[in-house]
Amino acid sequence: MSGFAPLSASRPYAWPLAGRWDTSDTALLMIDLQRDFLDPRGYFARLGEDITHGRRVLEPARRLLAAARQAGLLVIHTREGHRPDLTDLNDTKQRRAQRAGAAIGSEGPLGRLLVRGEPGWEIVDTLRPVAGEPVVDKCGNGAFYATDLEQLLRRAGIRHLILTGVTTDVCVSSTLREANDRGFDCLVLEDVCGAARPELHEAVFRGLEREGGIFGAFANSSDLLATLDR
Repeated sequence: MSGFAPLSASRPYAWPLAGRWDTSDTALLMIDLQRDFLDPRGYFARLGEDITHGRRVLEPARRLLAAARQAGLLVIHTREGHRPDLTDLNDTKQRRAQRAGAAIGSEGPLGRLLVRGEPGWEIVDTLRPVAGEPVVDKCGNGAFYATDLEQLLRRAGIRHLILTGVTTDVCVSSTLREANDRGFDCLVLEDVCGAARPELHEAVFRGLEREGGIFGAFANSSDLLATLDR
């Protein structure tokens, strides 16, 4: 399946700006859909944050992932976490987590918080990668920082990115801005992103309306699914 017309339902422009898009030049990023952010026993909940808005993405994300695989889109997953010895954890991030009562690397119900290889660090079962889907492990918020994500995308000939995940205002937004600076035309799926509070989520999309879509466009996943089903 290939050769799709621009998504007319996306705002503030019909995505992508180049016109037609193809499964060969478009990738789906599934950002940090991990137990540490979506499980009530994980890191995010230990910070005192509400995971309700984040968990709303699980079912639309499952449907989207199935459709993307069926259509032949490149699917890339990301996971935030740190080396077991925490040598890739900067002091500022660690102090911030300590002040909030959830020191990175401390023990929690799902193992050491935000540490690679621990149960909490894993992607939730319903959205786990299948063979052939790259997983990018990152130690920062943006998925391009200190990773090989850009190399993977350039090698695959990707020009357009579809972004989903948690949290909207932190890791999704950070990755969106990094991708925009690298020339990728991005589409963020509003119902497949979640934040600690709805107002934080909504602020990201209000910002996307600025300057004709300064960082990209956004839509509901149902609009994209309708296109993929044609």
